[in-house]
Amino acid sequence: MMKYRFLPLPAAALAGVALAVFAAGCGSSKKAVGADAVAVVGDHTITKERFDVLVAQACASYKSQKRPCPQPGTKDYATFRDGAMKYLVRLVEFEQKAKDFNINVTDQDVDKQLQTIKSQYWGQGGKCDATCEKKYQKQLKLQSLTEQQVRDQVRASVIQNKLYEKITQGISVSDKEIDAYYRKNKRQYVQPASRDVRHILVKKKALAEQIYRQLKGGASFAALAKKYSQDPGTKNAGGKLTIQKGRQVPEFDKAAFSLKVHELSKPVKTQYGWHVIQALTAVKKEQLTPLSQVRQAIRQQLLQQKKQQEMSKWVSDTQKGFESKTSYQVGYAPPATTGATTTK
Repeated sequence: MMKYRFLPLPAAALAGVALAVFAAGCGSSKKAVGADAVAVVGDHTITKERFDVLVAQACASYKSQKRPCPQPGTKDYATFRDGAMKYLVRLVEFEQKAKDFNINVTDQDVDKQLQTIKSQYWGQGGKCDATCEKKYQKQLKLQSLTEQQVRDQVRASVIQNKLYEKITQGISVSDKEIDAYYRKNKRQYVQPASRDVRHILVKKKALAEQIYRQLKGGASFAALAKKYSQDPGTKNAGGKLTIQKGRQVPEFDKAAFSLKVHELSKPVKTQYGWHVIQALTAVKKEQLTPLSQVRQAIRQQLLQQKKQQEMSKWVSDTQKGFESKTSYQVGYAPPATTGATTTK
């Protein structure tokens, strides 16, 4: 069963863990970090209790995946904690910035997104029935999550999606950009030379030579393929397959593309064994896919790249903007953090 990750996590930190989200206030004045807190971001305090709950959830998720939780004092544990801290701070920053864009997430928004998640991973036909709900509840237990914690996480993901929409709205890709990309990357759109062949694969050279002689004598290729071939993908289809130049192992490729139509090769050795190959069609020459056929795909690719670049820049600028508003408790500041203060 596929395991759903409720929110994307730092790759080097809490992979596979659902994280708790804490409501954020707004403001820009730096505040001291209290004894019961791990950080203050703007006007929002992240408490030690919440941080500890997050780490406990992470360990529960590791356990559900039959992986050992990093042990205190180890390098892995330090990375684990640093990733959690960075992630929580990022969520708080996003919640505060969402207010600048007048983004409001309602309970109905959360309900809709949560139902989408349930139906996607455990439902059928776009709906979540009783069986789907049972599977969902099982995942909550495996990850030591409460329903409210999940809703908080879904709310955070909705905020991130709405921020993405706001920040990337108006971005477009011109026909000139598409034309330039196509010219620069034409090799991506070349269809290699191809042809239809059939083959029989066996482990021993002597058997391959025997099969070759039988075929030369008029034996049925399909019958021999079904009886002897070690290729499960073609043996019941008469050994037939369509090949593209450069996509097979070199020995097979060279032999298959050098044959005349209907010509039978002598046994050819590859890393998989011995092949007897017969060409069924002429070689279809290499072709360049016309721009008209890939224009829309290129447009979507470039649009996605532009949006990702814009979002990455916004995230980086947001982090820099919060550096002077963020304070950490001693021992909790991630090593990559610069400009933020540490409070005793």
